[in-house]
Amino acid sequence: MLPTVTHRMPIVLFAILVTAMVGKQIFSAQSTPRQQPGAEVSFYAPEQHDLYDGRWVLSASRIYQVGRLNDPPGWDHIDNDGSDVHAVDGTVEIDVDEIENTGTFIARLQLPAGELVLEIDRFNEFSPCQDGGIAASIYEHGDSGCGDTLWPKTFIFLAGWGFGRATLNGETLYNDYQVHFMVTQGMRDRETLAVNYPLVGKRSPAGAVNPATQQIDFFIRSPENDSSNNPTRRVFDHFFGMEVTWK
Repeated sequence: MLPTVTHRMPIVLFAILVTAMVGKQIFSAQSTPRQQPGAEVSFYAPEQHDLYDGRWVLSASRIYQVGRLNDPPGWDHIDNDGSDVHAVDGTVEIDVDEIENTGTFIARLQLPAGELVLEIDRFNEFSPCQDGGIAASIYEHGDSGCGDTLWPKTFIFLAGWGFGRATLNGETLYNDYQVHFMVTQGMRDRETLAVNYPLVGKRSPAGAVNPATQQIDFFIRSPENDSSNNPTRRVFDHFFGMEVTWK
């Protein structure tokens, strides 16, 4: 509420106070995992609900692999233009407790090289916005203030970070690598599978996504880097699913 102008408050002082208050409001309008400037809709966070039990159970299908397992260095395993994505058979099953940061994530995929099984062994927070390793109802990527800028800003329904492993035909392929999954608004086009990012002529602070669709992305990455790759990891095996089922 703005202060009331009286004969005891010179108009110049009143103007200074108003300017300071407005400036404070503008300054406070910063991107956070839960608040984005310019958003016209707000809703309650999961933990504000008396009945929230923290358990999220879902599956995903219509899976695609970005690139291949044996690509030579110099690959782009983000591939926002959708030029090197390949449909693979398989499913993803998620059953996690967001409050306790526990649960299971497992993907079973049939690749040309055989059956790849990707699992998270333990959830882990790598940055504060990851809320202990499993987070729900946050914004990430783009200019959200959380995550990298490889993808557009998107509302994330559920995400998990941690350490895990992958086997190929029952043999260990990777062990104790970083694994991440995120269930997001639709970043990829329904038909072309391309990500329209950065979006030319963007008219609002909202992310370059289609909120009428949902998808899941998940990947496993090595601790070692290779600057010739995108992202700059020696290993970054990336998959996404265009159908998400809530249970």
